[in-house]
Amino acid sequence: MVKAIYKKLVSERRRIAIRRGIKRIYALAYRGTTVRCNCCNRTFRKFLAKGNQPRANAECPYCGSLERSRRMKFYLEREVFSQAMPQRILHFAPEKCLDQLFKNQSFEYVDADINPAYASHPIDITRIPFPPNYFDLIICSHVLGHVANERRAISELHRVLKPGGQALILSLLQAGREKTLEMPELETAAEKLHFYGEPDLCRAHGKDFIDRLGQANWTVECVDYAQSLPAAFQDQYRLGNGERELFFVCVK
Repeated sequence: MVKAIYKKLVSERRRIAIRRGIKRIYALAYRGTTVRCNCCNRTFRKFLAKGNQPRANAECPYCGSLERSRRMKFYLEREVFSQAMPQRILHFAPEKCLDQLFKNQSFEYVDADINPAYASHPIDITRIPFPPNYFDLIICSHVLGHVANERRAISELHRVLKPGGQALILSLLQAGREKTLEMPELETAAEKLHFYGEPDLCRAHGKDFIDRLGQANWTVECVDYAQSLPAAFQDQYRLGNGERELFFVCVK
């Protein structure tokens, strides 16, 4: 009853902000120097566990960054922003922990999500309201697995990307799976959790994800960026095992 009243009186965007504030207070209990978050530049004795099958040392207790967020920040700083600075960036499902990376920059930045509580621009990825060849860089992390019409979404990402631009796409790859599993008959969250590993996915991507992306007219390269970083970074920043953190770099 109280929870229902709270949801009615407080907007979802405000509830998210409150949860983040509480998390930052809770982070005081994790003070230490064992691990470091490059998103908020803080150190802790350990990161929080995260996931339906909990991954140890995954989530920053202060800013909420995950393994993939920390990898992405390294990649963007070292491989993208250090080169020719993009003029226009489209960022689907933007990670709050990466906000500072995009603030006070000279480029046009469009943060997008189908849920307006999570981004400034409520946008359906299968109907992107921008003209062709508009963005230099697109970031789309762990979105496509949740989209019913994945082919249409990939086509739209390709359409709005400039020739020579790159789309940085990430998705959960189910360990040991060669071919993507899609079972449209699954309806309940429990069924999806059992077969896909998460309760809100439309499919479980396999190693053929690179081929699914490649159906658009662009080149696709799978990049395990942690391998490009000093070995000590894995222990210090906890960058994941590659199931959720591989970058599929699509160039038009």
